[in-house]
Amino acid sequence: MNSHDQTQFHTLYLTYINELKLQGKSDKTIECYSRALRQTADFSDTCPDDLSVEDLKRYFLYLVDNKSWSAVKIARNAIQFCYKHILHRPWVWVDIVKPPKIQTVQDVLTPTEIELIINATRKLSYQTYFLVTYSLGLRLSEALSLTVSDIDSHLMRVHLRFTKSKKDRFVPLPQVTLLALRRYWKTHRHPTLLFPGGKPPFERNGQPMVMDKGGVQKAIKLVAKQVGISKNVHIHTLRHSIATHMLERGLSLRSIQLFLGHANPDTTAKYTRMTQETAQNSALMLNDLVDSLSIHWQGDTHD
Repeated sequence: MNSHDQTQFHTLYLTYINELKLQGKSDKTIECYSRALRQTADFSDTCPDDLSVEDLKRYFLYLVDNKSWSAVKIARNAIQFCYKHILHRPWVWVDIVKPPKIQTVQDVLTPTEIELIINATRKLSYQTYFLVTYSLGLRLSEALSLTVSDIDSHLMRVHLRFTKSKKDRFVPLPQVTLLALRRYWKTHRHPTLLFPGGKPPFERNGQPMVMDKGGVQKAIKLVAKQVGISKNVHIHTLRHSIATHMLERGLSLRSIQLFLGHANPDTTAKYTRMTQETAQNSALMLNDLVDSLSIHWQGDTHD
């Protein structure tokens, strides 16, 4: 782009960032969308407001040939947002790119495999994190962000805040999970965080640090491989697994939807093809399910 086009793009880009914030998009979405918009401009060497339909088709053809469909969808959504909120132009995405509908089935671990992974984990912080994530049905960041004040040992529930759906929710707290959290907390005694990162005082530039996302993802893959599990295991597999195990024990899809915090019941329905469910108390079932795990904790000397 020449200097005029660069100035034009810079102005549009700043407006784009501000509009994303005004529309309440998460920091992750803002990062992904803004990067996609920059890449679109770089590919065509043109400010997005000057792109033609043919320019966009050439760009998306490049993405389809060289990137994943996930990257294609992000680029599509980013440009669509720009058209709708910045350029105020119609965006007929079907005429430009339409990713195929692919229904994938996620790998699920059995309760025995969950036991194997937790017991084979040699680091107490990861061991506790895996149990907490599984037993509470949490997403990766939801578990890492847990604080001491989120744990209600009187009502035996956990308050989840700033979730993916932007809605707080409560989940039952199994007794085994509570004891594991207390055991681990004694090793660091952080005033607020349950899973602090780095070394004491667990801060960076005066801000509290949580455990590294990449570290826990790498750890669960390594441990799964060590115990002979060939499935594609990652942290989210723990969430898929607890949902499946609860369903297999008869909990209703509606109860599991509330437990997982799914906004759309269709997301929950993907866990099963079963047509009959028995309504049961999720807290009692969850305790029974987690109690059935035989876990050998690392670092018992910390008690």
